[in-house]
Amino acid sequence: MIRVMIQGGSDTMAVNKRKVAIVGCGRSGSAVSFALMQSGLFAEMVLVDSLTQKAERTALDLAYGISFVKPMNIYGGGYDDLADAGIIVIAAGEPWVKGDTRMDFIRKNVNVLESIVPEIAKRNTEAIFLIVSNPVDILTYAALKYIEIPESRIMGIGTVADTARVKSLIGKKLNVDARNVHAFVVGEHGRSEVPIWSSARISGVPLYDFFEMRGYPDPDAFLEEVMKGVRFDAGNLSYRKEDTFFGVAMAARRVCEAIVRDEKAVLSVTSLMYGAFDIDGIALSMPAVVGAEGVECLVPVDMNEKEADEVRKAAATVMSISDLVLDQAR
Repeated sequence: MIRVMIQGGSDTMAVNKRKVAIVGCGRSGSAVSFALMQSGLFAEMVLVDSLTQKAERTALDLAYGISFVKPMNIYGGGYDDLADAGIIVIAAGEPWVKGDTRMDFIRKNVNVLESIVPEIAKRNTEAIFLIVSNPVDILTYAALKYIEIPESRIMGIGTVADTARVKSLIGKKLNVDARNVHAFVVGEHGRSEVPIWSSARISGVPLYDFFEMRGYPDPDAFLEEVMKGVRFDAGNLSYRKEDTFFGVAMAARRVCEAIVRDEKAVLSVTSLMYGAFDIDGIALSMPAVVGAEGVECLVPVDMNEKEADEVRKAAATVMSISDLVLDQAR
């Protein structure tokens, strides 16, 4: 297994915080680049892909819309163009194909990441790395193993999109602005992710109390259906590369916004766990404060024992798969 060691020194190139790089120009990477182009957060965006012409064509297509957004330099490039990028979004990966097992899919994408990260690290160890590729929790953990930079500067998109969908569906059901729904989906992005209903609130009102106020005294059936849909889409995205690309793109935009504007926003990104809920040394999607330096700290979310146990089970699964796959990687 490759591990890139950081060598600090005065010759390190300063990064341009208004430059973003997208590595991987498939459907996820293209959707992310489109969302970031419209965001006004960046003055420069470089697209990189193993198929150089694909990156160049995608950049050209995006550039045709420049007159409708804030001025921005968009172009296709190579790894050398990442040397001064402030944020590097990794969206490269292999799709799920018929006949693949979950482990096949994971191994393929760990190998892709292993081929990418060392190339980037040769040129830039000062950027913040945002992993969008799936399985995001395992790939974020792998990235932490492949490059020695402050752990705060490597994060995954995690369950940011899943949390947003839950908020949207609850808001629609209760006829309230989704921005006033305060809830998190945590754990492993995918079919074992865990909604934290016990501490969910709508503008300070406990979720179940608000349901009752709206005439739904027993919301469990609805909430179960919500999570079936969210987990199904997360599973499809993780293992079949179908659907929800735009939601993920908007989630990536939200994370980049928190970084560029140093918002200290609380987002359920994937980051390294340090003992919360007896989980240590594995990357999971948990609420964290995100700002200019990346992940500043994890936010302790109140959970009941059932929820905490489900999170621990998800962590054990991620840990066992991560260790197995990384031990076998190349």
